[in-house]
Amino acid sequence: MCNTPESGITFSVRVVSAVSRSFLLIVFFSCIAGQLSAQDVKIPLNVNAGAPLRLYLTKRLPMRIGEPVEGKLIAPVYAFDRIVIPAGAAVRGHVTTLDPVSKGRRVQAIIGGDFTPIHFARVEFTELVMPDGRTLPVRTNASEGLATLYSPPRPNKKTAKKGGSRPAVLTQAKEQAQRQIESKTQSIIGLVRGPDKKERIEEFLVKKLPYRPQWYRRNTRFDAVLSQPLEFGTAKLPAESLRDIGLPAADSMAQARLLTPLNSRTAVLNGPVRAVIERPVYSPDRRLMLPEGVLITGHVRRVQRARWFHRGGQLRFTFDRVEPPDFLRTPAIPTDRNQIQLAAAESDPASHVKVDSEGNAKATAPKTRLLAPAIALVLASRAADNDAGRNGTASTSGNYGGRSLGGFSGFGYLGTAAAQSSKTVGAALGFYGLAVSVFSTVVSRGSEVGFPQNAVIDVRFGSRTPSGNQFLASAGN
Repeated sequence: MCNTPESGITFSVRVVSAVSRSFLLIVFFSCIAGQLSAQDVKIPLNVNAGAPLRLYLTKRLPMRIGEPVEGKLIAPVYAFDRIVIPAGAAVRGHVTTLDPVSKGRRVQAIIGGDFTPIHFARVEFTELVMPDGRTLPVRTNASEGLATLYSPPRPNKKTAKKGGSRPAVLTQAKEQAQRQIESKTQSIIGLVRGPDKKERIEEFLVKKLPYRPQWYRRNTRFDAVLSQPLEFGTAKLPAESLRDIGLPAADSMAQARLLTPLNSRTAVLNGPVRAVIERPVYSPDRRLMLPEGVLITGHVRRVQRARWFHRGGQLRFTFDRVEPPDFLRTPAIPTDRNQIQLAAAESDPASHVKVDSEGNAKATAPKTRLLAPAIALVLASRAADNDAGRNGTASTSGNYGGRSLGGFSGFGYLGTAAAQSSKTVGAALGFYGLAVSVFSTVVSRGSEVGFPQNAVIDVRFGSRTPSGNQFLASAGN
């Protein structure tokens, strides 16, 4: 074949045409990719400073500076719509400082015969071990143990036999119900019921010594607050999947944590209250309604301090504004005054706080507290019973068992030793114990309603649900 001018021109046209088509295809797909990327929203997966790691101790912790600490996470940690730290992840740290307790608690211990210089240990956690073996450095504020113990949930045999998986919403509800938190206070009923009976009785008897060692019990809970944020990268989510974000349907529940500490003794009427959603909330058909990090704000609606004769304090607060995370750059949602109200809350178990259907939190006094003065009355009567012949002896001073019980009731082991000096001392210590018991359980002021910072609360949403997109009208722009 010979080369001619016509064939050269034809070849050149074909090359130009092929290049043009390739260029147009590149431009076309670039436009499509640009449109698709414009529909994605970049979400930072961060756990902000100030967020707590909710954990419990896996073994007893002596209160000594430098003592190593080991624990496990009770609940998973969320970032926006997903878990970034699963429950069960291990944490490690050490005791940093020993701080003395308040003067009121110190005096109360001395009245009960405990002359130990009581203190509490602050713990700093520095290492997080993920279930897959990865180790992450963390920095937390030095924190003290909470007044509650964690009871790890037991596996449900019926569910294991049936097999299969439950929807995420049902699994989350069941998980919350299984997280049983029991009181650390030493009551008569608490010694004979519930788990760890041996450890409970040991601690009860040790606390009656005039000088004793101190420790945190196994399963003691901690809220280790992060002093530095944790970053887990970013995620790209389609804007369409976020357009349903808004207030959940009526009677929906959400778990949040308080940013504003509240107490019925110090709270001010109409004072501000802030909380943040701790777990994402989904609709029944698994549409994201509220991501983690949404801020809810409101005000205190009712305050009543605790009163004498064991009448507890009362507190009520509601939320009336929902604010999305800052990176979404969207306006807040105002709500009706009583649309978001308290449904349940974590508080000091000694206060026995109950929340009614209208969101009122009240510190109650259980009737079982009257067992303590009843037992003290029996012991005091036994200590004062020195009639000849009634105690298996002809002497009026041989009631050593009754005296010992009366002295123990009034002043612990020290009172038991002092009561052996004479029947008068034994009887006096017995009635002293009775007076202290009656005052503390019947006459004294009731407990205040108190919610510390980062306390877990459950809130219930009201009947009005805004229509359309509330957060992301401009998220894709």
